[in-house]
Amino acid sequence: MGRLFGTDGARGVANTELTPELAMAIGRAAAMVLIDSEKPHPKVIIGKDTRKSCDMLESALAAGLCSVGADVALLGVVPTPAVAYLVSKYGADAGVMISASHNPCEYNGIKIFNGEGYKLSDELENEIESIVLDGAQTPPAPVGGGIGRISHCTTAVEDYVRYLASTTNVSLAGMKIGIDCANGAASATARKLFTTLGAECVIINDQPDGININEECGSTHIEKLADLVKRKKLSGGVAFDGDADRCLAVDENGNLIDGDKIIAALALHLKNKGQLDKNAAVVTVMSNLGLFRFFEKNGITTVTTKVGDRYVLEEMLNNGYVIGGEQSGHIILKKFATTGDGQLTAVQLLSLCRELGCKLSAVGDMMERYPQVIINVKADAAQKEKYQSDAELAAAIENAGNSLGKDGRILVRVSGTEPVIRVMVEGRDFDNINKLAVSVAEQIRSAISVGAN
Repeated sequence: MGRLFGTDGARGVANTELTPELAMAIGRAAAMVLIDSEKPHPKVIIGKDTRKSCDMLESALAAGLCSVGADVALLGVVPTPAVAYLVSKYGADAGVMISASHNPCEYNGIKIFNGEGYKLSDELENEIESIVLDGAQTPPAPVGGGIGRISHCTTAVEDYVRYLASTTNVSLAGMKIGIDCANGAASATARKLFTTLGAECVIINDQPDGININEECGSTHIEKLADLVKRKKLSGGVAFDGDADRCLAVDENGNLIDGDKIIAALALHLKNKGQLDKNAAVVTVMSNLGLFRFFEKNGITTVTTKVGDRYVLEEMLNNGYVIGGEQSGHIILKKFATTGDGQLTAVQLLSLCRELGCKLSAVGDMMERYPQVIINVKADAAQKEKYQSDAELAAAIENAGNSLGKDGRILVRVSGTEPVIRVMVEGRDFDNINKLAVSVAEQIRSAISVGAN
């Protein structure tokens, strides 16, 4: 992980960590690495979610890009995957998304895509970091006609929704779907998309005010959607996060269908249609043991990466896999997209139900989910480093994991996007794994506390 760009872009508290000055510097550096003798005015598109700080950072980024000669097209509020799709459709040289995804409104982030819609390579991110943080190069300061211009794109939502609708030939007419937009970017697209496909939509949390994004709603608070589906007797529901690159679902009974269950169902459906290239799916080490057992039972190879959609995508691109994702609902369907797309996932999941003639509960029941306990231990950068260098603690965690046998495991990882160390324990016996998770979390908390040896 770089000094500026983490596992999912540059992130921080807006206006204190991710400042307008830093955003402008990132814009200037990004323009500098894009400019060459044949393209003195590279085109960059910028999208944003609904956070109040997005306008401030958008202005700073655009100013930085233009000051070095790039032309900027502002897309307005769109999902992150819309930027990834539109950068290629619009023939842009790069795309930038301003969002902190599922995090609270005070956070924000800057994610950069290349001209093909993929996240910027480590090499280019390192080059931008060296310009911004080390002053390795000084961005040019053109004058007159050398300065870039800013324009406003008014077709982004329409073009993106039209594309998503084209990924299925199945009508959703007759389905009554609950949709939780998390007061985020899906507020601009979800109603248009799912009504276009014929569904009757009951939409909640689609009234963003700049500070209510992800606030007790969306994919991180699925209970609100579950309650809606049960009260309204709907066919099921889908929930997105702030920038709509994740999707979780609930069935008609309000039961959660998480990312692992969605991946299981979609991968098996692709296999049965002869469309699962290499007969494999890519998941992360945080995926539920039940998913691994499901794939074994159905003859699907499980390819595992470390946590982070960029690592899932990297594995997919390097080895030709077509589906991958995370338990959080960040799912990549490479036939249609270059990054995780929550609304695309929802379209494919609901289309699957129509093709199989089944309810969402049948999809959720395909895979047995092992009990899993996750505890977040708060940790700043120094505490994370302290944890990673503690050999005695590592040995204690390994011994605890061995006590679970083959039907359980412990996974402890440092978050790349949040100030926490995650402790995950899973196995057949909930009471046992819960006690073990609490014990391990307390050991970590004690070891990294201020003053601990």
